[in-house]
Amino acid sequence: MAVSYNKLWKMLIDKGMTKTDLRLKTDMSTSTLAKMSKNEIVSMDIMLRICEVLDCNVGDIMDVTKKEE
Repeated sequence: MAVSYNKLWKMLIDKGMTKTDLRLKTDMSTSTLAKMSKNEIVSMDIMLRICEVLDCNVGDIMDVTKKEE
């Protein structure tokens, strides 16, 4: 499976937030943010913290798709 956080980045733009703002509000490490920038999988705990800060659901900030073979 592959993940994409494009929805999250668009939501941040719409809310006038930067990735650094999100990182600080969610107490996320810089390495976790870097993983997300590369569309790598992060823990559900991080996803839930993001959802709490942005008042949204997981499906609002990420997509999961089947990898092309």
